Amino acid sequence: MNSLTLRFLRVAGALLVCAMMALPAGAQELKIGVVNIPLLMDRAPQAKAAMEALEEEFQPRQREILARQKELEDLTAKVQRDVAVMGETERRNAEKDLRDLQREVARLQNEFRDDLNLRRNEELGNLQRSLLQEIQTYAQSAGYDLVVGDGVLYASSAVNITDLVLKAMEANYQAAGNN
Repeated sequence: MNSLTLRFLRVAGALLVCAMMALPAGAQELKIGVVNIPLLMDRAPQAKAAMEALEEEFQPRQREILARQKELEDLTAKVQRDVAVMGETERRNAEKDLRDLQREVARLQNEFRDDLNLRRNEELGNLQRSLLQEIQTYAQSAGYDLVVGDGVLYASSAVNITDLVLKAMEANYQAAGNN
């Protein structure tokens, strides 16, 4: 029995050594990348285009607010200049007009700010979804097994693919006919 046990241990040992030698050949090396998402959000042409579109969309309202502010400044200067020569009723009417205009300017500014923030958040949400899709598409086409974004404390330049993804985004943006 001793010889049978010894022979079994030798065969098992040989099989174990063969299995250990075959393991690295069969094991696949993982391809891992890191993406700096805030940097992409800042530098992507899609982000710049979205912000320019927002600026263009809200430019007429901003001009209107500036015109109303100028009107308020002019009326304030006129009332201050002419207050000494105005009658009581005329002074009260001028002060009422001034208060009404101040309220209107404040209302326009608040509505503008609220609408702009709402639209900016919508555009940033769309941009984030687009950005994640671009990252996934790039990672799949480049054969990455894992791409990590937020929460990375350190990534060497060997695994940081932010610039590569940015170049792909720029190429896709230009291919879509945007310049």
